[in-house]
Amino acid sequence: MDCGDEPEMPEQQGGKRRCQRHTPKQIQELEAMFKICPHPDEKQRMQLSQDLGLEPRQIKFWFQNKRTQMKAHHERTDNCTLRAENDKVRCENIAMKEVLKNAICPSCGGPPTNEDSSVIEQELRMENARLKEELDRVSSFASKYLGRPITQLPLDQPLAMSPPDLSMRGYSNHGPSSSVHLDLLSGSSSTVIPFPFPAAVSEIEKPVMLDLATRAMEELIKLVQTDEPLWVKVGHDGREVLHLETYERIFPRPGQQFKYLDFHSEASRDSGVVTMNSTSLVDMFTDASKWAELFPTIVSNAKNIEVLATGIAGSKSGTLVLMYEELQVLSPVIPTREFCFLRYCHQIQEGLWAIVDVSVDYPGENQLASQSWRLPSGCLIQGMPNGCSKVNWVEHMEVDAKNRIHQLYRNLVHSGMAFGAQRWLSTLQRMCERFACLRVTGISSRDLEGVIPGPDGKRSMMTLAQRMVNNFCARITASNNHGHVWTNPSGFTDVGIRLTVYRSPGPSDYPSGLILSATTSIWLPLPSQRVFSYIKDAKTRAEEVARITNGSHQGNCISMLRTLNSSQSNMLILQESCIDASVSLTAYATVDLPSLDMVMSGVDPSKIPLLPSGFAILPDGQPNGEGASTSSNPMGVASGSLVTVLFQLLVSSSPSAKLDIETVTTITQLINATVQQIKVSLNCPSI
Repeated sequence: MDCGDEPEMPEQQGGKRRCQRHTPKQIQELEAMFKICPHPDEKQRMQLSQDLGLEPRQIKFWFQNKRTQMKAHHERTDNCTLRAENDKVRCENIAMKEVLKNAICPSCGGPPTNEDSSVIEQELRMENARLKEELDRVSSFASKYLGRPITQLPLDQPLAMSPPDLSMRGYSNHGPSSSVHLDLLSGSSSTVIPFPFPAAVSEIEKPVMLDLATRAMEELIKLVQTDEPLWVKVGHDGREVLHLETYERIFPRPGQQFKYLDFHSEASRDSGVVTMNSTSLVDMFTDASKWAELFPTIVSNAKNIEVLATGIAGSKSGTLVLMYEELQVLSPVIPTREFCFLRYCHQIQEGLWAIVDVSVDYPGENQLASQSWRLPSGCLIQGMPNGCSKVNWVEHMEVDAKNRIHQLYRNLVHSGMAFGAQRWLSTLQRMCERFACLRVTGISSRDLEGVIPGPDGKRSMMTLAQRMVNNFCARITASNNHGHVWTNPSGFTDVGIRLTVYRSPGPSDYPSGLILSATTSIWLPLPSQRVFSYIKDAKTRAEEVARITNGSHQGNCISMLRTLNSSQSNMLILQESCIDASVSLTAYATVDLPSLDMVMSGVDPSKIPLLPSGFAILPDGQPNGEGASTSSNPMGVASGSLVTVLFQLLVSSSPSAKLDIETVTTITQLINATVQQIKVSLNCPSI
């Protein structure tokens, strides 16, 4: 809006805004006048008012709005031009650097003398000083939270990287080495430093984001509807991956060829039927909290930053949301992936929806230093007459190639299975089955009756078990948003036992006190299904008292187990096991009988503290038919499983308690014995 123009004040009548649309002829006349004179005076406005049958006030506001639109349009055009010029200069700069690398001095035949070396050296010294200052500031900040000074490594000392030890030699029957420094653990706490989410998106940025989301939606629909040669099938399971050369030819990105210079692409597609109607799916996808609840094994953290556009006529169609999410794999050695992205929802026709995600830079000063970038990804959801939905899922990321992946999980991540479309869809299918079982009012004849009295008790028990699984997934990963950092104390190998301590204020999610967590990962030369069947079998550990089936697969169930320890007769074990094509897990926690009685009576279980432990089992990503022995597949078999064990122990009910070496020894010996028992029982003791 130009300076001096008064803002338009909509007329009010009965508390409602009056909206009068101009006729096409009126708009045509106004447009013609605007080309001649964008700033008509009062006399010209009066003449237009008489000619067009509009009030002078309407004429004035129309020209004000038109000037504002044109100004925003020119700003977007200028931004695009400047961005293109910036990309061009960057490309030329990179090309010049490459030429200089191979330049030869015509006089001596050697590399040319750099006349600006002193300038570059000065810049490097300034940058070094700035980094030192920032390191001191961060160390001082961290010391306030840890309660002790942070010892810094010498700047010229390289970090030692031990080769991964898949033979489990890092485990000793004598527990950890006496050189374990407990002060590495005792300072940890459950405090989470909030992520610096940006302020509100400016009005100028919103049209740009809407344009980006619209173009991303068009690309997603083409990706879903186009087959070969854009998509090719790989592996024994027929997974579809993107043919990058064909993709770049169909969807060129002018001026962006150097933006992802150090990135590699992960792109996959999958389709299937889920037991949830399309409207419910769209509702859960556009709400960050429901989104995280739907994918507890994948989404570590999610937040709706700002709703940029609401749906049309009360529906979700046209909804545009700026979101943040952190994606995880159930292992402490795989870095999580963070995204700030736009989620755009569009109803193509009755019962057919499209939802697209595309990464954006954080607005304002709150930049997200992400090592991942999401290109147009998402799904098409087609409602079916039986209340189910057919979902076509596309996942497309650019990932920093310099981000090192632990050798044990390298095949899984580099194959695209760790964050690919197949994992999203198989998890969605399993969770939709679970929600369907949650809505069933009766007790199945397959379940043990007499313990859970009715549908309210069943619903409360399933809610409690879901919270237990969510907490288990949150504690086992390398997420930065859950207030814990896994430490590999001295005396352990790179693939050995990792420890963390956190102080829980309680008493809702976790019991109040000092909690010690320990985890390790191993590779087994067996399919995930077989390993899961052994671990979930309740008869190997305790007697099953009751069961709730929550999926079509017999392994998807919730059990109450009677512990074999006679000293814990007032306790039962709550266990949930679940399995799909991408992951399987078994999580369990002890619950006292009075709390279980409350749950089975239908009381809200949100205040019952749980301390879950368990097992997460992933495929190793090694394709069938490739039997050559590798460092991550030492047995030389076709494929295997990656098993991560998590044990949690309440050290003391006082959060201020100190950790002692005996407690660390106890939990590490427990993990060691469990791992050895699994290997012996599955006939692979030499691994």
